[in-house]
Amino acid sequence: MSERTTKPRTAFTKDDRGILNNWAIEPKMYVDDANGKDGDRFGFTEYAELLNGRAAMIGFTAVIIIELLTGKGFLQVIGF
Repeated sequence: MSERTTKPRTAFTKDDRGILNNWAIEPKMYVDDANGKDGDRFGFTEYAELLNGRAAMIGFTAVIIIELLTGKGFLQVIGF
């Protein structure tokens, strides 16, 4: 009988030159494709990420416009 040796999964790996690499093992990212009762409107779905990106772009653009119109930084405008 041949015994199978399983290599333990650790955060330490060696590259092709034998140099130790201790970078973190990153989990795989995925988008949930399940069509739940919420109609894919909640959680980390494509729709939620699309809205988040759009809101960030609108907010960033608004801050730039405020700074151009007032001549002050955003923190100065809000009182800091």
